[in-house]
Amino acid sequence: MGSKIKIGINGFGRIGRLVARAAMQRNDIEVAAINDPFINFSYLTCMSQYGLDHGGWKTHGFTKTIHGVYLFDEKPVTVFARRYPAEIPWFQTGAEYIVETTSDFTDKQKAAAHVGKGGAKKVIICAHSEDAPMFVVGVNEHEYKPELDIVSNASRTTNCLAPLAKVIHDRFGIVEGLITTFHAITAAQETYDGPPGEEWMGGRFIPSSTGSAKAVGKVLPSLIGKLTGMVFPIPSMTVSVAHLTVRLEKPATYDQIKAAIKEESEGKLKGILGYIEDVKSTDFVGDRRSSFFDAKASTTLGDNFVKLVAWYSNEWGYSTRVVDLIAHMAKFQPN
Repeated sequence: MGSKIKIGINGFGRIGRLVARAAMQRNDIEVAAINDPFINFSYLTCMSQYGLDHGGWKTHGFTKTIHGVYLFDEKPVTVFARRYPAEIPWFQTGAEYIVETTSDFTDKQKAAAHVGKGGAKKVIICAHSEDAPMFVVGVNEHEYKPELDIVSNASRTTNCLAPLAKVIHDRFGIVEGLITTFHAITAAQETYDGPPGEEWMGGRFIPSSTGSAKAVGKVLPSLIGKLTGMVFPIPSMTVSVAHLTVRLEKPATYDQIKAAIKEESEGKLKGILGYIEDVKSTDFVGDRRSSFFDAKASTTLGDNFVKLVAWYSNEWGYSTRVVDLIAHMAKFQPN
């Protein structure tokens, strides 16, 4: 095996921590550096030992030697506390692939500072991006080209829906469809009343628009303009659920639809798309897959109209796909 792929993580919130954990469980990727201006060592150690959403890490997590060297999984890691990408000297650490987990630098111009002044080679944005090429592992990662320096891993909801939509569209054709997502808590939603922010959002089921319908079209161009939808933020810690309701081009029984999804979940999309029955939301906490088709909860009305229900671990499956995308990109880089 050759040298490991060295990554840097900008922002060490829930996604940043889980990307680090996912990288730690692979033999080909290591975390070289972390940047977050709003955390300290006490926070790093606390979150690695007592994470509320996904539990404590089963490895060594973060420690600090008597000489002041930070160790992550017993390996040295550089920790920065810089506010802007241009200020982060990734080149000093050998980090070549930067995982941008904050919501502040999601367009190409802002993210490019990691490459230009930071000295990294590639940036993976952990959100929708208006102008960066978007990839969903299992759907369109084969379209990645090595000249692309800044890419988006899309959103968590898009990673859930796109594999399922691909199966249905490839097998039966999608004429049009609606997406409804019941999404777990994010940083934008307060769980209790009180400033700052919009008080009507806190802890309530408030419908709002979602960019996932448009994003599915970006990774599956044949679905551009065919999907729209909305999201209900809900007070769930980590598991979300999405409904994909579509009108089909080709008539299909529900048994045929289930068989197609099951076949793909055991074949090309194994490890990405799951097929399940008789479940509850907590069953998905900590699962690496992007999406779980719920065969019992889904239903049809006739042979051309179907509602598909898919669960997803809001962060863990997504963070695993981020690392998978990095490994895929690295295949095209010269040694």
